[in-house]
Amino acid sequence: MRRTTKIAAAAMAAMLALAGCASSDEEEPESGDSAGEGICESAEGDGPKIGLAYDVGGRGDQSFNDSAYAGLEQVVEDVDGTCEEVEANAGESDADREERLRLLAEGGFDPIIAVGFVYSPAVDTVAAEYPGQSFAVVDGYAEAKNAANLTFAANEGSFLVGVAAALKSEAKNVGFLGGVDGPLIQAFEAGYVAGVEAVDPEIEIQSVYLSQDDPVKGFENQAGGETASTGMFDNGADVIYHAAGKSGLGLFDAVEAAGEGHWAIGVDADQYLTVDEAQQPYILTSMLKRIDTSVIEYVTAFDEGEAPTGFVTYDLESEGVGYSTSGGFVDDIQDELEDYKQQIIDGEIEVPAEPK
Repeated sequence: MRRTTKIAAAAMAAMLALAGCASSDEEEPESGDSAGEGICESAEGDGPKIGLAYDVGGRGDQSFNDSAYAGLEQVVEDVDGTCEEVEANAGESDADREERLRLLAEGGFDPIIAVGFVYSPAVDTVAAEYPGQSFAVVDGYAEAKNAANLTFAANEGSFLVGVAAALKSEAKNVGFLGGVDGPLIQAFEAGYVAGVEAVDPEIEIQSVYLSQDDPVKGFENQAGGETASTGMFDNGADVIYHAAGKSGLGLFDAVEAAGEGHWAIGVDADQYLTVDEAQQPYILTSMLKRIDTSVIEYVTAFDEGEAPTGFVTYDLESEGVGYSTSGGFVDDIQDELEDYKQQIIDGEIEVPAEPK
């Protein structure tokens, strides 16, 4: 029997001033500094001048923003380029995001990569103003002719970690922690649930979302993530998968407190490698969403004069999504995971992208 619980948040956070944006056309946006000095402070090449605009949480979120930065760090060296990072703030409007992208464009950055679907309307507006420059949106749906949407079959990767959760659950009760309850994160939930049910349709699945519409409460809410995860553990779950950005760090706090016999599943990056050492024994696996790969491939293509436009999808077959093996906790079930992976690639299993 499946139990689904959804937690909604009502109001958007108050508007804050833009971080990382300059005040005049002559100035360039300031670098993001959430995680200290990075590649953009030292890169001095003659190649592309790359602009990277983060989603809320910024560099240091140990999730999708950090994965984008890892790609930037690599590709700047590969193409002998330079770069600029800019941060986002809570409660921003499309106009705020437009101004950030516009300042990058005016500063001569090309290509410009925006991390997060929320940038899509802003990219459509600004890309139309700068038709000679190239833009990309991670998880985007932009329609501009000079924009690419770097998307991922997160449902496919989530299916595999759902299989892992089901095979490892002793309680026959698992959980899903989502950030914002919308189509993007619902695809993670749908794949995860399908993977669990492929192993055992009788396993109970708890599902909690931190917000209906507020990205800060959804993705930058570590305390909320811990509270929600603790609730699911208290309700009998022994494995929880998160797709909640920085809020997912709260899951790792909760699983450490829950102790032996409980597992957490990370997302986007291999989070076994980023959590505190005391939490590593509880990180079963992570659903890898290779944002770093998408950034590298996009900038490389741009450098070669072949920047893609429209939708570019990274799936299991292209190794754009997958699962991690750090810690060795899935070694005993890896043959089964690989079998399910091949069935998806071969089209024998069609993974849903929407919850039932």
